[in-house]
Amino acid sequence: MAHSNSAAKRARQTVKRTVRNRATKSILKNAIKKTLAAIATGDGAKARAEFRIATRTLDKAARARTIHPNEAARRKSRLAKKIAALK
Repeated sequence: MAHSNSAAKRARQTVKRTVRNRATKSILKNAIKKTLAAIATGDGAKARAEFRIATRTLDKAARARTIHPNEAARRKSRLAKKIAALK
């Protein structure tokens, strides 16, 4: 339990931030899973469409600092390599 007003406020902010970050990460994971599923089926057009959505989601998460920008770049690079290998 927080002993001061400022500590109580920080605890409230942490809860809000945790909920927001968890939701963002869940959306991100789903976008990546959809991209990987499209890659697995071998459908290049669908994979590229899902990749665009995943890229946008990764960039938004990195901009909000939910994930590290380098992590976003790394994930985008790995997905792009897999899509390029489909051709």
